[in-house]
Amino acid sequence: MAYPDQIVGVVDGQVLWRDGKRMTIDDGLGAKSLNALLNSPDLQDIFAIEYPKGDLSPPPLDADPGRARPEAFFDRMYGNCRRGEVTENLVDVAWMPSRGKTTVKVTRINGVAAQLQAVSAKLDRLPRSFDAYLKPIAGTYACRVIAGTERLSTHGHGIAIDIALKHAHYWRWSKPDVAGRYRWKNEIPFEIVRIFEEHGFIWGGRWYHYDTMHFEYRPELLIK
Repeated sequence: MAYPDQIVGVVDGQVLWRDGKRMTIDDGLGAKSLNALLNSPDLQDIFAIEYPKGDLSPPPLDADPGRARPEAFFDRMYGNCRRGEVTENLVDVAWMPSRGKTTVKVTRINGVAAQLQAVSAKLDRLPRSFDAYLKPIAGTYACRVIAGTERLSTHGHGIAIDIALKHAHYWRWSKPDVAGRYRWKNEIPFEIVRIFEEHGFIWGGRWYHYDTMHFEYRPELLIK
C-alpha cells in the first residue's frame, strides 16, 4: 500500500517486487535490541516500534519508530548514492514559493517530490509566524552517513528534509542525566508536523533519540 509503484505484494514471507524479484521479510532472529534494530534490521523490524499519532509528547525510552531502515530495501527503491544511482531521479521542488524562490532537491520515485510539493503548498498558507521554523531549509539530498555511524542517511536516498536549524534539537547535542537518559526537547509546532505526516513523512521528533529538524518519506509507518 505504501509503495504500489514498486511492490506487488507478499508471497511466502517475501516481498514481491514488480520486476519479479523477491526480498525476505523476516530474518528469523526474533526480537532485537535497539542497537540490532538499527544496525541489522530486516523488513519486519521496520514495524517493531509503532509510530505514534496525535499531539506531541516525549517518546518512551528507546522508542525510535522508523529508525530501523533495511538499507537494501531502500537502495532497491531509490538507488544507492555511493554508486551514483540516486541523482538521476532528483527533481527540484519549489519551497514555499510565496516566501521566495528557494528550491530543494528530492527524488521523484514513489511520488516523493509530489508529496513534498503538497507539503510546501500547505505550509505556505500558514501564518507568517511559522516562517522561522521553515526558512531557511537546512538540507535535503546529501550522500552521507548518519552522524556517529556507518549507516547511510535517508538524505542519501533523496527522501529526507531538514528544517529550522536555529530551532532544532538533536539528542547528540544534549548531555544525558545521571541515569544515562536524554531529556526530550522540541520547538517545532505541531501544525508543521501534522502537515508533513499527512503526506507520508515521519518526524524525527517522535524518536527518543530525537532529531526535531528531520522529516523523511516513510508512508508504510503512517498508513492506517
